[in-house]
Amino acid sequence: MDMGLNNKTALVTGSTRGIGKAIAFELAKEGVHVLINGRNYNEVERIVNEIKSAYPSTSPQNATADLADTQQREALFEKYPHIDILVNNMGIYEMMSYEDVDDEIWEKYFRTNVLAANGLCKFYLPTMLENEFGRIIFIASEEAIMPSGQMPQYCMTKTMLLSLSKSLSQLTKGTEVTVNTIMPGPTLSENVYAIIDSMYTNQEMSFTEKEHKFMTTNLPQSEIQRFIKPIEIGRITTFICSPYASAFKGSPIRMDGGMVPTIF
Repeated sequence: MDMGLNNKTALVTGSTRGIGKAIAFELAKEGVHVLINGRNYNEVERIVNEIKSAYPSTSPQNATADLADTQQREALFEKYPHIDILVNNMGIYEMMSYEDVDDEIWEKYFRTNVLAANGLCKFYLPTMLENEFGRIIFIASEEAIMPSGQMPQYCMTKTMLLSLSKSLSQLTKGTEVTVNTIMPGPTLSENVYAIIDSMYTNQEMSFTEKEHKFMTTNLPQSEIQRFIKPIEIGRITTFICSPYASAFKGSPIRMDGGMVPTIF
């Protein structure tokens, strides 16, 4: 299906690995010129080259920056003043007990997971409104609405993104600009793969068997009983970016594999 995104330009934050990388590749597959972002120039350049090799009709660009740093954000705005699509994927997370989260950590998570994304929205949204087309997507988590208690500092920021998304969406009434949030469940990023693979030392077990054992033991509430693949999130994100998804406005889009119970 042609998503109608050919020659659009997208900034995908935190796109050198995991969900962000998958989103960047899926957008490029649709002819989008993707700005790859990360803090390490060489890692960013590697992904730029991979996308250029896979989709030579597109023009991926290096957008190296620590977006939590105001000055580096400003430099990015000067280099790339216009985009059609903004995917706020960048974020930090860590298992922590509430007692260990001091004010400095709260502020670090707020700056990185919320203020950085808000700064990008504040700069790019007005131009999207002027051009009568734009897509802003926040990548949140099922933890935004069902906190596990294992990452309170992370969950707080993801819940805030839901509120920010709806507030910004109110500014897009009557336009072809949309602001939405996608909430993935547990996802098989490179880090998660390594962790699961190392948890079970039985060499005769395939990774699929290890994954199933982990899910059965630790996440029995999951209805798919496997980790979500980053490419699956990349595909739904690409659809939400398309002109065919213009009716999604301020929507919290759940993609949690059945982790969150539905209350009718």
